[in-house]
This record gives sequence, structure tokens and C-alpha cells, in this order.
Amino acid sequence: MSKRHSVKYKIDRRLGENIWGRPKSPVNKREYGPGQHGQRRKGKLSDFGVQLRAKQKLKGYYGDLSEKQFRAIYAEASRLRGDTGENLIGLLERRLDAIVYRSKFVPTVFAARQFVNHGHVKVNGKRVNIPSYRVRPGDVIEIREKSKQLAIVLEAVQSAERDIPDYLQVDTNKLTVTFARVPALADVPYPVQMEPNLVVEFYSR
Repeated sequence: MSKRHSVKYKIDRRLGENIWGRPKSPVNKREYGPGQHGQRRKGKLSDFGVQLRAKQKLKGYYGDLSEKQFRAIYAEASRLRGDTGENLIGLLERRLDAIVYRSKFVPTVFAARQFVNHGHVKVNGKRVNIPSYRVRPGDVIEIREKSKQLAIVLEAVQSAERDIPDYLQVDTNKLTVTFARVPALADVPYPVQMEPNLVVEFYSR
């Protein structure tokens, strides 16, 4: 188990929100932060603090990406035409691990990263083991034949915990998904409010 995987619920507690909407999240029982002084930290955040929190929340949601990775995605989003915040969400949702997670082939975004890493996924018929691989509209992602009977897959597909967004066309019988289009912020089913505009302000300082 990766270090990031093992501390996923600490991310929830640190931010004080159940960012993946999971029933097991400790935030459901304890809304305060972790540690000895967690219950005291209720002070009003500065503008910088609000922006930093928005960045940490978005970065954490996609598997606690490293700062270097996240900043590179932001830099690319800012170079594209249109709204930088919307571009940022579009680039994050095009990650292969994000699509595997959204398609409900695995239970968590951390499991999706590991699942892709271990070579269980094909894109347009070719095996891809890079979680950050960027999918394009029209690409078909499928679970390898040998991996379709894995318990983690069978349980996730039957779970009623999440809905599949309409920019993904999923065939739950064949365990394939077609990436129909790049989503806008409003299309993405985040369990909590994400504020990419604040992330843009954070990096624009």
C-alpha cells in the first residue's frame, strides 16, 4: 500500500470535509482536524488560506497529486484558450486514473492509480500503465480480460455509492468506457464544492 493510499482519510480530516463522499470517512464522526490541537483550529482563514485550502482540496481529491504534478497541470491549463479554472478541471478529468474511478471500475481514486499502474487497463486496445495518461474524446478504455473477475472490480461495479457522469459512456457488462467529451466544472459530480477559480488566484499571486 502506498503512503498516500494509507493516509487518504487524514486528507479528509485535515480539510474538514468528506471530499470523496465516502461513508467510512472519519469526518462523518469528527469534523475537526487531526492532532492534539485539531479542535481549536476554527479561526477565520485569510484570503491566502482560503485559496490554499481550495488548492489542497482539489489536489487531494485526485489522489493527493504531488505539488510538482499539480502545478504542471495548472501551467498547461493557463496556456490553453478559455477559462483557466475550467481548463484545469478538464485536464484533471482526462487523467486515465480519474476516468477508471469515475466509471466505477474501482472504489477509490487511490485504487484507480494502483489499478492502472499494475497494467489492468487498456486504451484503444493497447495496455497503458501510466495513471496520468491523458485520454482524448472518443478514446475507449477497457479492463483487461484477465482482470474483469477481480473482487475489487466486481464490488465497485455493483456499488450504489456513486453515479457515473454523462460525459462517460460506460458498458458495465463489457467493462468498457468511451470518453465522450471533456467536461466542464458543472458536469463533474464532486461530493463537495470545488473552487478552481480560487486555485487560479492562488497560483496567480
